[in-house]
Amino acid sequence: MKPKLAVFKFASCDGCQLQVLNAGTELLALADAVDIAWFPEARSAGRPGPYDVGLVEGSVTTPDDVARLQRIRADVRYLIAIGACATAGGIQALRNRADVDEFKRAVYPRPEWLATLPTSTPVTEHVPVDLALPGCPVDRQQLFAVVRALLAGTRPLLPGHSVCLDCKRAGAACVVVTQAEPCLGPVTSTGCGAVCPRMGRGCYGCFGPAATANLPALAEMFATLGISREDTARRLRGFAGNAAPFREASDALA
Repeated sequence: MKPKLAVFKFASCDGCQLQVLNAGTELLALADAVDIAWFPEARSAGRPGPYDVGLVEGSVTTPDDVARLQRIRADVRYLIAIGACATAGGIQALRNRADVDEFKRAVYPRPEWLATLPTSTPVTEHVPVDLALPGCPVDRQQLFAVVRALLAGTRPLLPGHSVCLDCKRAGAACVVVTQAEPCLGPVTSTGCGAVCPRMGRGCYGCFGPAATANLPALAEMFATLGISREDTARRLRGFAGNAAPFREASDALA
């Protein structure tokens, strides 16, 4: 009997699920190896758990999300949080520094009908996960490699170096040195293949803080480029800005 795989969505743009759907032949190979039992983005019919592997995308933003996530955790053997929303709260975590009730009053004619939490938080703050794969969106090669490793009964190996090493390996010129372009590559975890710096743009930090992130040194480097502390804080408060190292560093700078 094939292992059962499920894909779950919380508050997100669906980009990480689309990474799976756009995988082409890799997705076909996965479908041969597992029973994709639950994936509403891809099929209207689903089958109940328990599941061997569960992929969860999105952040927790409502009381119902908390309860549903706990049910999912109890129904899944290996739970993998995928993407910046599930691992760091996502871009919607910008609300964590604002008055959500004020937003509701400004946007909705009947805000009292909404049941929402004052914060957007990652899956990892509510239930234990077996693996957390960051990114906006998640890197599908990394994701499929992790699933294959779990199915084979081996522990997945995840890289911990920063985007800067990817630039060096690709022979890409440093945008800080050559263009005086602010770049979060020195403090951001690998995963995207340094796509932005290779196109002449600074890294936005989509994959969250690297294990070796030296955020005070980054702030000092940005200051030499004429970037204020407030602007440095703003840059850290992006796609993975609610990840603890980025959040604490930006709060100290603002």
